[in-house]
Amino acid sequence: MFSKTVKKLKVTVFIIAFSFSGALFAQLQPVLQVNDERTERAATSQTTIDGFQDKTDKLSAEYKIVSKQIEGLKVYNAQKRKQIKRQVERMEEIETTMKDASVLQRQIPPLSRRMYEGLKSFISLDLPFRLGEREERLSFIQKALDNPTVSPAEQLRQVLEGYTVESEYGMKMDTYKDTISIDGQDREVNILRVGRLVLAYQTSDLDQTGVWNKETSTWEELPSRYRNPVKNGIRIAQKLQTVNILEMPIPAAEVVQ
Repeated sequence: MFSKTVKKLKVTVFIIAFSFSGALFAQLQPVLQVNDERTERAATSQTTIDGFQDKTDKLSAEYKIVSKQIEGLKVYNAQKRKQIKRQVERMEEIETTMKDASVLQRQIPPLSRRMYEGLKSFISLDLPFRLGEREERLSFIQKALDNPTVSPAEQLRQVLEGYTVESEYGMKMDTYKDTISIDGQDREVNILRVGRLVLAYQTSDLDQTGVWNKETSTWEELPSRYRNPVKNGIRIAQKLQTVNILEMPIPAAEVVQ
């Protein structure tokens, strides 16, 4: 009888406890639901934060790249500004040069003409060597000066070239055949020129040797002792003999008044 009473009591307590648990669970259900919602919102917020962090990292990386590009562009632009400044200065220099060139271009033709007249006068007063060649050069220069299609620069170049050739004559030894008048007769001779110091001649048979006298502007015969020196000088000029000391009739230096 007692055991049955105990069993009923246990069943009753279990039913009461189950009923209490159900009531407690019903009361806790909203709390648990709010907690779940908070957990979901926290997870969503974390996902959002992670997304923002990824975007922030990407933007930071892009910012660093753009910053480097900007620094590079600053250096590039500084260089370009210097180049542009130099180009502007160069353009101003060219403009000034063009203005000066136009003035100079107007001055070149009369200058070339004066230089040509000076060259022509110099040749007429100089020793009479290779006259045909030199006169032909003068004629060529004059034609260039008289030709309107020849540029002023080219005209000046022709005149300067004539001066260059004449200058080289004074530094070289030369020999060639020519026909000159000796005692009123035309004779074919070998001419020897030593710079502008001596202009001598010698007949092919070595019978006569002479020199040009600048004071009288005539050919004068030399004593026989100059025969071998002039002959050797001709061979040296022809590169048939080594250079050696020659005894030549050099005129006395002129005194400039």
